[in-house]
Formats: sequence, C-alpha cells, structure tokens
Amino acid sequence: MAGRLYIVPTPVGNLEDMTFRAVRILKEADLILAEDTRTSSVLLKHYDIRKPLQSHHKYNEHKTVEAVRDRILEGMNVALVSDAGTPGISDPGFLLARECAENGITVETLPGATACIPAIVSSGLPCDRFCFEGFLPVKKGRQTMLKALSGETRTMVFYESPYRLVKTLEQLSEYFGAERECSVAREISKVHEEHRRGTLQEVAQWFREHEPKGEIVIVVAGAPQNRKQPKEERADFGDEKE
Repeated sequence: MAGRLYIVPTPVGNLEDMTFRAVRILKEADLILAEDTRTSSVLLKHYDIRKPLQSHHKYNEHKTVEAVRDRILEGMNVALVSDAGTPGISDPGFLLARECAENGITVETLPGATACIPAIVSSGLPCDRFCFEGFLPVKKGRQTMLKALSGETRTMVFYESPYRLVKTLEQLSEYFGAERECSVAREISKVHEEHRRGTLQEVAQWFREHEPKGEIVIVVAGAPQNRKQPKEERADFGDEKE
C-alpha cells in the first residue's frame, strides 16, 4: 500500500507558530525532506523530532523527485518542509506534489505559516481580493510583468530581497504611479517585525534612508477600476537580458 506525501508548513519566524498537527506529522513520518537540513535541524531539535532528514531543494529536486515518488509508492510516508512557510509557495515543493498527484499518491497539505497572509492582512489594504505574484523576474521579463500588472485592480503581494527592495519600489512607483498605496512588511513573526505603510514614493524614500534587512513582503494597492492602461513609454531601469 502506498504511503503519503505530507506538505508541512514551518514557522516564518517564531518557532511557536508551529501547529500541534505539524509536529505530530513530522514525528510520525518515515522521512523528512528539507530545503536546508541545517535550518530544519534547529526546528526538529526544538520539538524533539528524531527522523531521517534528506535534502530537497531547487538545485536537486529534478533529480530526486522520482526516487522519492518510488519510495512513497512502496509504502513510505514522507513529509516535505522548506526553510520557512509553506513548501511550494516560492519554495521547492511543486514538482514533487505534481509527480505524486499524477501517480495517484495522496498529497496532504497542512494549513499553517506563510508570510503573504499576515503581510496583506496587516497592510490595511483590501484583502477580499488579491493576487500573489511571488518574486518578480530579476532580469528577463521584469518590465513586461510590471506593465501587465500596472492595470491589475486587485491588491498585489510580492516577495523581495532586501538588497533589491528600493529598486523594486522605484520601479513599482514608475509603472503603477508614485501615489499608489503600499505596505512593506519586514521580518514577519520575528523580534524586529516592521510594517512600513504609505505611498510607493514615501516607502521607497524611507528605505533609501534606512537600510532594509531580513525577509521582505511588499503589498501594493490595486489600480482604480477606471484606470487607463499605461503608455508604452516608460523609464528604462536597465532591464537586463539573460
């Protein structure tokens, strides 16, 4: 009888954000797949979870997914975790979940921690309808996506590196308008959690003067319903080609 794949969210900051069910599943699993075994070892030690741990990250998942699938088909119960949050959401997990689903394996995803939901709810921007865009392309396709999203009427959620935050806010300001409302959440569920709200122009200026650190989530208000599509002529931000 085939086993199951459990996709288990882990805390994005405070270790107490782990659910009772998540701890139980990890203790019962035959194998835990981790994005970074060093990071996950800290969590597992905290909850006294002693199970075999194997690396499963974006650099090796294409090579390991079939072997993991076969082990589950043979009866092994496997739990997948990422460094923080829910696997598959801007983290490894999609390929394995798809492979298992296509082979009739039960994929059981536990509800739990993710950075985007606290960020949008805390932003004060409409959260009844929103779109999650993850990380914008770093090079090829970045300007094209920004142009396409400039007319999006739903609240938008982006992940970003602290090293690219100011540039991204400047680009969002250019394509969406400097007065578009936004909120930048930093270090969600950690000791130094911060939410900086205002217009894109105001928040960009703040982070020019205060170097951002840690994990970043950008929440941007959607375009007004009657917003016209932007002109094609936009400032060139050096959108490099790959």
